[in-house]
Amino acid sequence: MPITTIDKDVDALTLTVVADFPAPVRRLWDAYQDPRQLEKFWGPPSYPATFTRHDAYPGGLTTYYMTGPEGDTHGGYWEWLAIDAPNSFEVLDGFLTDDGEPNLDLPRIRMTFVFEATDTGSRMTTTSHFASRENLEELVAMGMMEGMKEAMGQIDAVIADLEAFAAGRGTDAQILSDTQVRVSRVIRGDAEHVWAAHNDPELLKRWMLGPDGWSMPVCEVARTVGETYRYEWEDDGGNQRFGFTGELLESEAPYRAVTTERMVAAEGVGDGDFGDATTRNEMTLTPVESGTLVSILITYPDAETRDMILATGMTDGMEASYARLEETALA
Repeated sequence: MPITTIDKDVDALTLTVVADFPAPVRRLWDAYQDPRQLEKFWGPPSYPATFTRHDAYPGGLTTYYMTGPEGDTHGGYWEWLAIDAPNSFEVLDGFLTDDGEPNLDLPRIRMTFVFEATDTGSRMTTTSHFASRENLEELVAMGMMEGMKEAMGQIDAVIADLEAFAAGRGTDAQILSDTQVRVSRVIRGDAEHVWAAHNDPELLKRWMLGPDGWSMPVCEVARTVGETYRYEWEDDGGNQRFGFTGELLESEAPYRAVTTERMVAAEGVGDGDFGDATTRNEMTLTPVESGTLVSILITYPDAETRDMILATGMTDGMEASYARLEETALA
């Protein structure tokens, strides 16, 4: 158990937890920045967490839900207030309703996470600030302290597993639900350059190509919210061609972009088996020690469409493109 002390101060309206880990500060920090790692320990073992959004920057938003042994789900969120990598971050932590909205009937708490180096690794001090003594006692009665003990007891195993989350592992597609898939990959490059590579047509044409033998004759980028983009690819023989189009819904450079996406006809080529199926793609860029973590949450209209698109080899095509991104656009 990494927790060394727990201090409940009813006068200061705080709950402070100190935990020590046999790992460098940066390794522990990255575990909190990467939703794939965070969801392995944020919830207690009997209530594992699934993160559907994780914007680790001031003004960003994190959303997640924990699933109980009976299939019951309980949603939560963070509003990111401040971040000083890899030393500290501060969030406003609250509950979500079944509709995914902030639950104002339950307490919200301000949480600060401070990371420090020690002779044996690193120390994390987590301080929860409550609005009132009633809020503090209410959350403690709901099992907050026990939940934190159980959750932090899982961190050691996560930070010891370097290979599963390192750069060079390749692109990973994780099915989160019937309609959502999270695609993740660490790119060797800083977030500003990775963002530019996703928004500069000349750079896009160099790396967003999928397998060898294809080019990108149409590359119209959406730069402002409300604009549409259009990408088309063609094989070297000119026998096959397809494309995608969509609208830019949100943009927060160099951290987050949200778009719609649907396959379009190109020079007489039909939409194939996907019809008018439209997905929502939420891309988040997060700085980590070995580069930039690219996370794309894809929301499909239904499970059938999800499985059909995954079966096309989408993940392999994305990996070929990301490898080319490292070799060319970021070289």
